Amino acid sequence: MKYNFERIEKKWQEYWDKNKTYKTEISNKPKYYVMDMFPYPSGSGLHVGHPLGYIASDIISRFKKLKGYNVLHPMGFDSFGLPAEQYAIKTGKHPKETTENNISKFKEQLNQLGLSFDWDREVRTSDSKYYKWTQWIFLKLYNSYFNHKKNKTETIEKLEIPNELSANEKIKYIDSKRLAYIDEVDVNWCEELGTVLSNEEVIGGVSERGGFPVIRRPMTQWVMRITDFSERLLKDLDTLDWPDSIKLSQKNWIGKSTGAEISFPIDNKRNIRVFTTRPDTIYGATYLVLAPEHKMVESLTTDEYRNQIKDYVDMTSKKSELERQENEKNKTGVFTGSFALNPISEEKVPIWISDYVLSSYGTGAIMAVPAHDERDYEFASKFNLEIKEVIKNNTKEKCYTRL
Repeated sequence: MKYNFERIEKKWQEYWDKNKTYKTEISNKPKYYVMDMFPYPSGSGLHVGHPLGYIASDIISRFKKLKGYNVLHPMGFDSFGLPAEQYAIKTGKHPKETTENNISKFKEQLNQLGLSFDWDREVRTSDSKYYKWTQWIFLKLYNSYFNHKKNKTETIEKLEIPNELSANEKIKYIDSKRLAYIDEVDVNWCEELGTVLSNEEVIGGVSERGGFPVIRRPMTQWVMRITDFSERLLKDLDTLDWPDSIKLSQKNWIGKSTGAEISFPIDNKRNIRVFTTRPDTIYGATYLVLAPEHKMVESLTTDEYRNQIKDYVDMTSKKSELERQENEKNKTGVFTGSFALNPISEEKVPIWISDYVLSSYGTGAIMAVPAHDERDYEFASKFNLEIKEVIKNNTKEKCYTRL
């Protein structure tokens, strides 16, 4: 007997919908939560990448149901933000109208796949009933700080404030501890879209959506003080049953580094603060490298190298931090024309700029020890800079890197 896909599939999909077969009720069964990434409901509907992930998670969901678990498997739509705005501009229709139509199309296609979603728990990020909670969370972060002694977050009212501070100083002190705060940071700015983009949304110096030019520029932004949680995040990774490769990528993303800040004098009034995880190798520091967006670059650049520096800074501004890290093997850079003094060896060291140094890491400046760091070695070899060995042993192991 030939299987009639159209008749049988439709029959049972209608049955599941009418009887709410996949609705999750409170029970005494062991709980299991299956969470999918919410799709953006575009006008073109599902593409092949959507069922690729959803079918895999649906297999897990159904398996756990058969094993006696009370499975919560919801679905939603990431329908708020830049994509919806751009689609509305492109079509000339109100985003509420286009979003509602697109969601209806998505739900119809998802149901045709026979996925076991609990649609009674549907989430839409463009719904005020949803985003009121993102606003609530933001206020919670703004009015909280991380207590390092207790290793947990507490309300800002519990923050111990030094008694000797003036009223204005107390406000500044409190703001310096809030988990949500305002700061000037380098961002990926897209003028055409009128917004800041993540590193993943920038490809080859243009926006992923629309192909508009993107540049790196400093802007005043709201920032989350997630660095306060780095120790907890790292420790909690040990409790997760995840592949080691995933855990390693998470550790690199958290990016905790233990080291020291060292000042390299330029003259009687100025110095460059560098962050290093190996202060013991300072004797081997033969040059400094600043991130192209470092605030001291302009004042350090001599007339002889001004045009080269300007061109290099402009070129770097068109790259995201992700692109700069992906292309680390191809070292580029420009000499500023200035020198600093190694505070230990008291030798003059040249000051360069290069896009392999990021302003978001440490102080945005490094002391380069090419004999004992792979990246510094590649840079020094390319530009014929001094390589001074200060640590010797008989091993043939390669020098330590974070990768």
